[in-house]
Amino acid sequence: MLECQIMREKEVKTCQNCKSQFTIEPEDFEFYEKIKVPPPTFCPECRFIRRAIFWNNGQLFRKKDVRTGQEIFSTYPEESPIKIYDRDFWWSDGWDALAYGRDYDFNKPFFAQFEELLYAVPAASKSVKNMVNSDYCNQAGQLKNCYLCFNAGDSENCLYSSSIVNVKDSVDMLTAATSELCYNSFFVVDSYQVFWSVDCNNCKNVYFSYNCENCSDCFGCVNLKHKQYYIFNKSYTKEEYEQKLKEFNLGSYESLKKIEEIVFNFRNAFPRKFMTGTKNVDVVGDYVDNSKNAKYCMQALDLENARYAFDSSLGIKDVYDYINWGNNVELMYETVECGENCRNLRFTFNCWPNVSDIEYSMDCHSSLNLFGCVGLRNKQYCVFNKQYSKDDYENLVAKIKKHMDEMPYRDAKGIVYRYGEFFPAELSSLAYNESAANAYFPSDKEAVVVKGLPWRDINPREYSITVPADQLPDHINEVGESILQEVVGCSSCHRAYKITPQELAFYKKFSIPLSRLCFDCRHKKRLSYRNSPRWYPRACRCSGVSAENGVYKNTTEHFHRADHCPNKFETTYAPDRPEIVYCEACYNAEIA
Repeated sequence: MLECQIMREKEVKTCQNCKSQFTIEPEDFEFYEKIKVPPPTFCPECRFIRRAIFWNNGQLFRKKDVRTGQEIFSTYPEESPIKIYDRDFWWSDGWDALAYGRDYDFNKPFFAQFEELLYAVPAASKSVKNMVNSDYCNQAGQLKNCYLCFNAGDSENCLYSSSIVNVKDSVDMLTAATSELCYNSFFVVDSYQVFWSVDCNNCKNVYFSYNCENCSDCFGCVNLKHKQYYIFNKSYTKEEYEQKLKEFNLGSYESLKKIEEIVFNFRNAFPRKFMTGTKNVDVVGDYVDNSKNAKYCMQALDLENARYAFDSSLGIKDVYDYINWGNNVELMYETVECGENCRNLRFTFNCWPNVSDIEYSMDCHSSLNLFGCVGLRNKQYCVFNKQYSKDDYENLVAKIKKHMDEMPYRDAKGIVYRYGEFFPAELSSLAYNESAANAYFPSDKEAVVVKGLPWRDINPREYSITVPADQLPDHINEVGESILQEVVGCSSCHRAYKITPQELAFYKKFSIPLSRLCFDCRHKKRLSYRNSPRWYPRACRCSGVSAENGVYKNTTEHFHRADHCPNKFETTYAPDRPEIVYCEACYNAEIA
């Protein structure tokens, strides 16, 4: 009993990758013991990046099908060493991944052998299902008439959007659900005609607003609930509001730039809650709802007993270091893109649905008891894509785990990988800038290369730019159908892009000026609305009758009255950020 108690004491460790210190709490040790894995040797951030570099949730490439030689749309670029089959053929009975099975070699490290198998077995060109006229989308299902949408489901007539569910007729959205006719916004739920806004729920005809709920016909508003005909938090009559809206001249790009600057400064004059989320118990995170005992999680719903879970929802229990999906999963550790009735998965990528008891495997589906496998479907008791009996499988897996400790893999930086580590980043078929790692932790080539992570320079197709973005007409009313024939040069990255007919029709309908940025640069700009998944210990900035900086004056008396608020918390807002960050009690007192 005494030994067990000692094992579960808090422990501070040094990350073998970045050399920073991180803490393993007693409850963390309990989880690791429960799923029978050793504690991690990488810090949470390095673990996240190591997993995310395998996940493409926003890029689409062209690559040759290894079977036909035909160039097709692909999750992976042509330069990647991974082989691909067309998605439909990959899921057919025309081939069997067991044909690539091989014996385990106890003279070589596990990850060196897995890399050979990974690049021998073809992968599906895309991860999609039930798509209608949505060929230019990926990581998606049940889409109709969508273009360049990723990590999306059950949506229709959407363009250039990511992380959307049940969204219709919308453009340039990031994280939205059950909404329609929205544009260039982040985290919009149950809304209709919301434009250039962030964190809006159950809103209608709202522009440039932040954290508004059940509002309609509002412009540039912050922290409002149940309001109508407000501009910059000031009430107007219906007639006054409509006249003001015309005066903003939203169809003009020059007017839009001026409005964006005003809106930015106005938003930062109001307090923000230290985290976005509702109906939570014992939660540390951001954009987390309806969860219990969840720490350091982001963009997640319906979690219980979770740590470091990201972009996941619907029935998630007992998970650590989990990226993407959910839908009735439990006992998941160090996994990416694994969901839909999954149980007891460790160190896996893209394994779904109805899978359980799988370790160190990729692209495996409807299978049980796999170790070190790639591309298997409806299989059981396999190691390195070779079939075994139950007893032989269990005996071999035990020997391999021991071998992984005795003969560890060392990557190019000399970092040691024993049993219990996720796949080394150098095994990824994607480079850092092609993966979700760059979406959560944006970086440039120099910084990435210094860290020993892969980077691949973009190899764009040669298009002759016919009009630079800064020469586009200022007002959407000045744009004719001829723009559809032009090749526009992005004002930021200078890459070529085109305006589609569906896109132009949307801009014309809602009087939205043409963007000067390509799809990818617009997406990166929206990503900036979301903080990186780093947490900082901070104190509430409410000093009594106002915020510490004196810019915001409280509208009501708080529980601490004239004294400084004593509450402390962990938040994704870094201390040097300009936002006024309040605890939940002070924040709710101001916006209730």
